[in-house]
Amino acid sequence: MDSVCTALAARALQKHQCILDGGQQRTVIALAGPPGSGKSTVAAAVVQKLNAQAPLPFAAALPMDGFHLPRNALDALPNKAEAFARRGASWTFDAHAVLDLIKVLHWTKKDTSQTIWAPSFDHVLKDPCLDNIAITPDISLVILEGNWLLLDEGPWRQIKDFVDDTWFIDVAPELARDRIAKRHVQSGIESSWDDAIRRVEGNDLLNGETVRRRLVKPAVTVQSVDFLKADG
Repeated sequence: MDSVCTALAARALQKHQCILDGGQQRTVIALAGPPGSGKSTVAAAVVQKLNAQAPLPFAAALPMDGFHLPRNALDALPNKAEAFARRGASWTFDAHAVLDLIKVLHWTKKDTSQTIWAPSFDHVLKDPCLDNIAITPDISLVILEGNWLLLDEGPWRQIKDFVDDTWFIDVAPELARDRIAKRHVQSGIESSWDDAIRRVEGNDLLNGETVRRRLVKPAVTVQSVDFLKADG
C-alpha cells in the first residue's frame, strides 16, 4: 500500500503546485470511503510523505469525526433510539457545519493569517470536542477524510464544488467487518467479538453500502488491501 500512498502524495503535490500557480493559497482534498477502508491511515501516510519533502510542514489531515451530532442532539430527535443505534450514518452528522468549514478552508485570494479551528471527537466522552484541531496559516494543503464527503445527497454533494481533488478508498465488506469489529473490541465499545460483529453488521456495513451506492464520482479510486492497518 506504500506505493499507492506515494502515488497519491505525488498527485497531491502536483495539484498543489498548480493551485499555488493559479493564485489560490490552499489546496483541499476530499478523501472518502466506507467505514473500515483505512481513510485515516492513508491520509496520515500521504501527509507524512508530503511534509518529509518540504523544509517545513505544510500538509495536514483533518478527520470529519468531530462533526458527529452530540448525544444531547441525538436525544432530542424523535427517533433517538434509532439515532444512537445508527450513529455514524450520514444523518447523524452536522453536514451543514462540514460544508461551512470546507468553504472557509477553500481560500482563494483571501487573508491567510487566520488559524481555522475544527472539532475533534473524544472517544472516551463519545462526543465532539469543539475547536480542538488547528489549521494554522502555514498549512496550505489539507486532506479531509470521512465516510460521507462524496455522498450524492444534499448538502453533502456540494462539497465537490469546494475541493480541488476527490479520492475514494474502497474495501471489501468482509475485510471491513473484521477490521471494525476488532476496533470496537479494542476501544471498549463492545466487550465480545460476537457483539462487535452484530454492531458492525447492523450499522457500519449498512453505511458502507450507502457510501458506495450514493457516491459522487471521484477523481481517484483506491482499493484497500488486507495488510493496510485500518483506522479510518
